[in-house]
Amino acid sequence: MHRKAPRIARILTCAVAVPALFAAAGCSSDSGSGSGSDGGTKKDQGADTAKQTPSAPSATVPPAKFAKLPDACKALAKATIEELVPKAEKAAGEQDASSDPEKRRGCSWKGLDDKGQQGSQYHYLTFSMHRFESNPALGTGEKRAEEQVGKNVNKFQGKEGAKDIRSNAVSGIGEQASTVSYGAREGGTDFEHAVVVTRTANVVVTLDYNGAGYSGAKVPASAELMKGAQKAAKEVVASIATANK
Repeated sequence: MHRKAPRIARILTCAVAVPALFAAAGCSSDSGSGSGSDGGTKKDQGADTAKQTPSAPSATVPPAKFAKLPDACKALAKATIEELVPKAEKAAGEQDASSDPEKRRGCSWKGLDDKGQQGSQYHYLTFSMHRFESNPALGTGEKRAEEQVGKNVNKFQGKEGAKDIRSNAVSGIGEQASTVSYGAREGGTDFEHAVVVTRTANVVVTLDYNGAGYSGAKVPASAELMKGAQKAAKEVVASIATANK
């Protein structure tokens, strides 16, 4: 009897309560969970709660800085080509073929400078631009471009047949840049290469300036080639900014 007293008092209290407060007071707990009307109410409330729960927002990344690439063969000044590639076969350059010119573009020049009895020097200048867009699954365009710089540098450092490889991080060319110098035997002739891999925002520029000596001429000096390569790379970087103004 003494154990049932609190139960009876609680039932009486609930009986006089306002119906709207019945559920809130928890009085239905004494009626048992088997009540059809009470079970249905809880089920409906659960369904409403599920409908009101917002879905998780999709991941977003800020758009990349540069949305387009310049005409590659016009990225370098005529005077620069005349200086770096004397007697170029095509002064206007040779455009690289690309299946997606909005993301990849490039151009190249080659020329043989005949110095008479001193022989001839051959120069070849080629560069590519690779633009990365922001992607929720892959990251921002800038991050993707930054990762590509390292991949391109590693590619040249591990180039088959390369010798005397020298690699350095440099400043003053874009936001991130590295140089790679190396010698190579190509077609029975000794070549010297000066490579610059640089990033400006979400665009990676990879430039290779190389040369060889023929008919007794010496191979172009590595320091001179690198000086020219860095000058050309700076011009390409500037042309990308200009194209996106």
